[in-house]
Amino acid sequence: MAEQKASAGRYKVILMLLLVFGPAFLLVFISTRGCEHKFKVLDDMGEMPAYTFEGVNGKTYTAKDFKGKMVLFTTIQLTCPDSCAVSFWHLDQMIFQHIRKNQKKLNHAKIVSFVTDGQGNPVKDLHNMDAVIRDQVEGYDPSIWILASGDARKLYDITRNGENLLKEGETYYGGEAFQELLLLADKENHLRMVLKGNAEGMIRRMKEHMALLDKQYDKAAAKKKN
Repeated sequence: MAEQKASAGRYKVILMLLLVFGPAFLLVFISTRGCEHKFKVLDDMGEMPAYTFEGVNGKTYTAKDFKGKMVLFTTIQLTCPDSCAVSFWHLDQMIFQHIRKNQKKLNHAKIVSFVTDGQGNPVKDLHNMDAVIRDQVEGYDPSIWILASGDARKLYDITRNGENLLKEGETYYGGEAFQELLLLADKENHLRMVLKGNAEGMIRRMKEHMALLDKQYDKAAAKKKN
């Protein structure tokens, strides 16, 4: 009789566990039986325009130097680096610091900021901007966040859906729209996202899109292993 009661008690415990955890076990089982995780895939907007620029130490860069890298292109203004066309502080805190602190996983992620005079024209001598960024950015690493001297207009000369990024107007900082924009290029130098960089929300969204692009690479790498 005691054995029957003990057996009945065990069955009750098992039944309770199945009722509580059964749905979770079922979901785990389904998710590991060939079902792929679904997530948003960023549009491929085509190859970026050819570009050339010099770094702070005079090294010349082209797209070939960033083969296999995910690159976020921005502008930065020598006369007003902190709050003009692009929100410098949010770019630093949300994106640069995230990349810097996760180099083991994100060593392929780079930021390239074209230094302009506020009117969209290139600044040749980058040393003043280099001093500013080193003073204001914790742990600044010039191999991750690269200052660029070059014609940013060539990079931003992109037309999509009948609209060119080189729009002009009094509503844009310095009269040129491109100075406010962030461009995300993938490892093949294809444009994957365009967002304004003058607000916290937009920079947060760009960080999310960079994470989505990384998920695509992780998924592709997993498929190759299988």
